[in-house]
Amino acid sequence: MAYSELIKNFNRVRDYMREFYIYGFKSRDDFNKKSARSYDDERRRLESWLGEYMGFRQTPDGKNVFISIDSRLSNHNPLYKGWKTKSFTDGDITLHFILFDILSAPEISMSLSEITAEVDEILSGFDEPRYFDESTVRKKLKEYVSEGLITTEKKGKVLYYRRAIDVKPCGIDCLDFFSEVAPCGVVGSYLLDKVDAHDKHFAFKHHYITSAMDSEILFSLFNAMRKKRNITLETINRHKDRITENHVVPLKVFISVQSGRQYLMAYAPRFKRITSFRTDNIVSVKIDDECQVFDSWREKLDNMQAHMWGVSTQSTSRERMEYVEFTVTYSDDETHIHRRLEREKRCGTVKRIDSNTSRFSAEVFDASELVPWIRSFICRIIDVQFSNKELEKQFKDDLEKMYLLYDLGGAE
Repeated sequence: MAYSELIKNFNRVRDYMREFYIYGFKSRDDFNKKSARSYDDERRRLESWLGEYMGFRQTPDGKNVFISIDSRLSNHNPLYKGWKTKSFTDGDITLHFILFDILSAPEISMSLSEITAEVDEILSGFDEPRYFDESTVRKKLKEYVSEGLITTEKKGKVLYYRRAIDVKPCGIDCLDFFSEVAPCGVVGSYLLDKVDAHDKHFAFKHHYITSAMDSEILFSLFNAMRKKRNITLETINRHKDRITENHVVPLKVFISVQSGRQYLMAYAPRFKRITSFRTDNIVSVKIDDECQVFDSWREKLDNMQAHMWGVSTQSTSRERMEYVEFTVTYSDDETHIHRRLEREKRCGTVKRIDSNTSRFSAEVFDASELVPWIRSFICRIIDVQFSNKELEKQFKDDLEKMYLLYDLGGAE
């Protein structure tokens, strides 16, 4: 088959985009899950979409390929280009343009039989005319109705089709902003393709562009939640290279403010509890039957959030809840430390001890989730306590190792 830069299934390149951007610096031989020919084709596709962002480095093991994007300088996610490369058949593209040529304005209203006859009339003018039966035209029109491109109106027993009013996007700044920060932002990118070139007013400090690759997964999850449906997930364990099927009730999507990772929170009958699934590990989503107890599980998750720092819904120790507390001190000109504690406390509590001392405390399912955040206050912490003593020992041992590593004389 001849090489094409267009694709039918986005999952074909999703893994390669992730590997090249997040991990990068791998040679052709490192991609051994598929044939070398498959690797070459997918790499060439990515080069055709993202050539200006791709780089190569020659090593003794071969030529390593990587995608390099400075997300702080990019005010529009380049990875959205991958979603605009869907392949199509000759029949699809022919019927697409003919239908919208026939229904060229919202004022034109025609029945299925009238449209089919008009299609035949247009195609009869070609040397080798192609004909579409009424069933094919009906399916294509139904697809466009579901997409909101065409509207229908019933007159008696006959259904009439007309082109939907093309509303030009307004609030360009809103599209520029939310297409970069909101889940499924690629929708905003499609809308921006319709507007003229304009000045960009936003720069993003934390621009997590890799979420673009999970847009189709997120769309299916949001659709299932809106309809309160059960779903079947296929998830991959990348360490074991194994795919597992899970039947779950999708409840919410959480997004990490630190890493930008997206997690599906769902009730899993297999585990008999609410748990999390990383969206970048979800291979496919199948929407199943209606969930009669969706609202009760959603309410339970809402109540659990009072003790969730991240996505963990159970303790790593034998305790049902884990308690964590630490105290920080700061100088007179560092009152922003207390404000930061208040701003970032989530489900915790902040108490001001005096003008130079503040204390944070929280009762959570998994105190280990707080450790990276607590470490960001090192050198100001004067006391730290965990109810999970194993975790507390690990935290203090890590501090001791750091003091020794940097020859700071120990953690007296």
